[in-house]
This record gives sequence, C-alpha cells and structure tokens, in this order.
Amino acid sequence: MASSNNSVNAPASVEQHNKIWILVFIFSFLGLLVDGADLLFLSFSLSSLEAEWGLSQFEKGMLGSYTLAGMAIGGIFGGWLADRFGRVKVVVASILIFSIGTAILGATQSYFQFAVMRFLASLGLGALYVACNTLMAEYVPTKYRTTVLGTLQAGWSVGYIVASLLAGWIIPNYGWRWLFYVAIIPAFMAIAMQFMVPEPAAWRAAKAKRDADKAAGVDTSKQKENAWTVIFADKTTRKMFLLWAATAGFLQFGYYGVNNWLPNYLEKELHLDFKKAAFFLVGSYTAMILGKILAGMAADRFGRRAVYAFGAIGTAVFLPVIVMFHSPVNIAYLMVLFGFLYGIPYGVNATYMTESFETKIRGTAVGGAYNVGRAGAAIAPACIGFIASHYSIGAGFLVMGAAYFFCGLIPALFIKDKLFDPQK
Repeated sequence: MASSNNSVNAPASVEQHNKIWILVFIFSFLGLLVDGADLLFLSFSLSSLEAEWGLSQFEKGMLGSYTLAGMAIGGIFGGWLADRFGRVKVVVASILIFSIGTAILGATQSYFQFAVMRFLASLGLGALYVACNTLMAEYVPTKYRTTVLGTLQAGWSVGYIVASLLAGWIIPNYGWRWLFYVAIIPAFMAIAMQFMVPEPAAWRAAKAKRDADKAAGVDTSKQKENAWTVIFADKTTRKMFLLWAATAGFLQFGYYGVNNWLPNYLEKELHLDFKKAAFFLVGSYTAMILGKILAGMAADRFGRRAVYAFGAIGTAVFLPVIVMFHSPVNIAYLMVLFGFLYGIPYGVNATYMTESFETKIRGTAVGGAYNVGRAGAAIAPACIGFIASHYSIGAGFLVMGAAYFFCGLIPALFIKDKLFDPQK
C-alpha cells in the first residue's frame, strides 16, 4: 500500500516542484530586472547631477565606485546570510533595502547625502544578485540550468531597457528626482514573494541538519567561520575561490566601468542628444538579452568554459573597435553587436560559478568570490573618470577592454565545467 501511495504522489510532487521553480524564476527575473534598472538610473542621472551640484568627472565616477563598494559588502554578507537564514529571506530583504534606499535618493539635497544613501542602497543590490542566482540554481534541473539562468540574467538587461525608457521620458519632463522615486514599487513585489515562494529543498535539508546537530548538543556557534575554513583549508576549493575572485574582478571592472559611463560617452563624446542616446542603448540592451539567452543555451550544449571565454574575449576585442572606428552611420550597428557580446559572460557566469562549489558553502563561496572581485571593480568608474579628466572616456574604455581579455583568459585556462551539481 505504501508503494502504491508513493507512485500516486510522485507525479504530483514533480508537477508541484515544476510550478514552484517557474514561480521562483518569475520573482527572481523581476528582482534582477529592478536591480538592473536601479544601476542604470544612476548612469542616466550623472549629467543632471553634474548640472545641479557642479560635479567633476572624478566625483561622478566616484558615485559608481560607492555603488560597487556597497554591492561588494552586501554580496559578501548576503551570501553568508543566504546560507544561514534562507535564500528567499535574503532576496526579500535585499529588494526592500535597495528599493527604499533608492527612492530616498530623490529627496537628497547634496552630493554627500546622495553618495551616502547610494552606498547604503547598494548593500541590497549586491546581496540580491548572489541570493537570486543561488536560489534559482537550487531549483532548476541540471540539464537546462544554464539556459534558465542565462535567461534569468536577461532580467538585468530588461531592467536596462526599462531604465532607458523611463529616463528618456521622466528626466526631460519631470527631472532626475522622480526617476529615483519610482524605485519604491519593487518593495510590494518583495512582500508578495515572502508569502508565495518556499526555500529550496537543498537549503531546507542543510538547515534540518544544523537543527538536528543543535538538538543533539553539537556546537554550531562557529558555522560562519567553518564555511570560510572549508574554503581556505582545502587546496582545491581555495584555488577555485581565488580563480573566481580574480575572474569576477576583471569581469566587473570591465562591465560596470563601461556600464556606468556608456550613456555619458554617447552624450559627451559622440554628441548624441539624450533621447537618441537612450534609443541606442535600448538597441544595445535588447541585443544583450539575446546574447545572454543564447549563451545559456550554448553553454548547456557546448560547455560553460568555452562560451564564457568566447564572450569575454570577444568583448575585449570589440571595445577598441567602437572607440576607434565609430561614425554617425555605423554607431547604431556597433552598439547592437557590442550589446550581444557584452551579455554573453553574464549569461553563463551564475551557473558556472555555482557549479564550482558544494552546497554547504555555495552561498558563502559564490558571494565571497564574486564580491571580492566586486570590491576590486569598485575602482573602475572612478578609474574611467580619472582617465576621462586627462584624456577621454573612450581611452578609459580601452582599459576596460584589457580587463575583459583577462576575464576570459583565466577560466579558459584554469576553471573546469560542472564540478558540483547544485541539486545534489
């Protein structure tokens, strides 16, 4: 009789699991959408902030660096918190932090106030990326994990499009402050997610083991240190952590440096008006969506390593092409091709990283490696600002191209595919 019941209940369980991970995907996609939109709100506001507060190029670049520093700290602690208290709880808390914090930016009255609030709001931005990807990786079946997570990363790019459209409409008509006020909307989504999405089975099993150990009198007070001890005590895990930290540093140095300054580059050095620049960026970000989705599909078929390296090195080659060979006739086409290549590494990054570490340390290791890299990348916007002050924004983009080259080279040489399955 027990066997019969199991056979009857199994299909229902599978069907329920499928419904849940699709719901998780929807919420995670929306979470990364507003994450991406939030990042671009700052980029589109730089010219307005410069006009209102008389900012230098370096001060504008530092706003991006404050953002990335906050994201680095939030990501490191967010990964550990996701291991300890739950992936869903951290996703919800992260959305609330950056949603409320970003809305407050609209009420700031000085550069100092804006910089402080930007840093605080960015703590939620950093934690969200790690928690969303870890949550999704532990729900999606292995055979199409990269396709789904690559599509999930497209949420960022959709967020860029939404931000471009909103900025093109709101800033000329209502001013930059209202662009930040609309960021309060995702807070309502976070509240809904808390009640509708359960924690993944892998995390629940790990928590049950911790609870059982505690009930049996096992000392669990040092589990935070134990996660880091596992990472650095084991030679193979330590090597993987350091390789990913370096790769993430180069990836984000290039990605966020370019992303923070691209709208300003189109306006200041290519002399496009604000609405035309926003239109070109929409084209680039649309191509990025396609790049991320196709990268995920290709990585499931041909391997994470090959696709990741192709996208990063391809971007490194293409950045100098844009800077040195653009013209009023070809800039739209160059932006579309760049957007496609630009999206490929992030289409593979989440799966590639999460499969490099075992479940009990996954959140801590991924959050740590990715955000140690993010701390290094925090200098990128200020670096371009410094170079722009002495040369040009385009010259800064050439430095970003070099970062992309090393971002592709390290995994191509040293990081293997599928070391651990997040569902086991």
